[in-house]
Amino acid sequence: MTSETITADASGTWKLGDLPVHRLGFGAMRLTGSAAFHHGTPSDRARSVAVLRQAVELGVNHIDTAAFYFSALRSANELINTALSPYPADLVVVTKVGPFRDYSGEWNTSARPDQLRGHVEENLRQLGRDHIDVVNLRRMGQDSIAEHFGALAELREAGLVRHLGVSDVEPRHLDEALAIAPVVCVQNRWGLDTRDPATDELVRLCGDRGIAFVPFFAVAGEAGAHGATEDHDEAVLAVARAHDASPAQIRLAWTLHQGPHVLAIPGTGNPDHLAENVAAGALRFTEEELARLDALHTGAA
Repeated sequence: MTSETITADASGTWKLGDLPVHRLGFGAMRLTGSAAFHHGTPSDRARSVAVLRQAVELGVNHIDTAAFYFSALRSANELINTALSPYPADLVVVTKVGPFRDYSGEWNTSARPDQLRGHVEENLRQLGRDHIDVVNLRRMGQDSIAEHFGALAELREAGLVRHLGVSDVEPRHLDEALAIAPVVCVQNRWGLDTRDPATDELVRLCGDRGIAFVPFFAVAGEAGAHGATEDHDEAVLAVARAHDASPAQIRLAWTLHQGPHVLAIPGTGNPDHLAENVAAGALRFTEEELARLDALHTGAA
């Protein structure tokens, strides 16, 4: 398929609260290096800035980031600030809090509820903004998220945060959060080769409730933060050949086919990969192709 002239509006639109976004967005994790966090080598700064600007030119208006997305020399938030400030009026910036890395890059104790304001303010400082459009609470294994989510709800009331989401949760945690404040999105690890009945149920629940479901590592698969998977089932390869597309594009397109409320936030520091990712929003599968791919997800293949 030709990717040069395809923009993010081909993927359709959904709303995060009152904020319309194209369903094909951009994840900032891979901007900082050859792999996320400290796993790879730091990226070329000018190239990362160019990728961000190209994303906006291609119609991307939903960027997912976090203050803990940094490598030895690069900060995703700083790159976003440099590339895109003053921010386009329609650009929605989403961040997350909960995990914490110290200045050496090592993972540290996750944030207590009383520390979340400082984590949100650090995102504000790095991004150069006076409010965050959406802040996701990333659950760090705790049984209840009520106290943490309640702290973020207070920041929403104070005007530092416009909307709230939750990440790495089970259906019961979504119910817990909704009892405190509106939830506009759920972020869980999920994709074509993810077999997790609880998250499948979350996808369904989000659709029923009009909440965006925003999976991460939809392309990376089992490789996770280390980069995109190279392990592709023959069904993926066959559908890719039929559409003259890459396996990564098929994975992204399958994700978007799972419901109008399902978004995608693939990340890359490569301008060619960026154009391919955006173009995946224009792919449309036949019923037979979708059934074949769905069977991979359910384990029926």
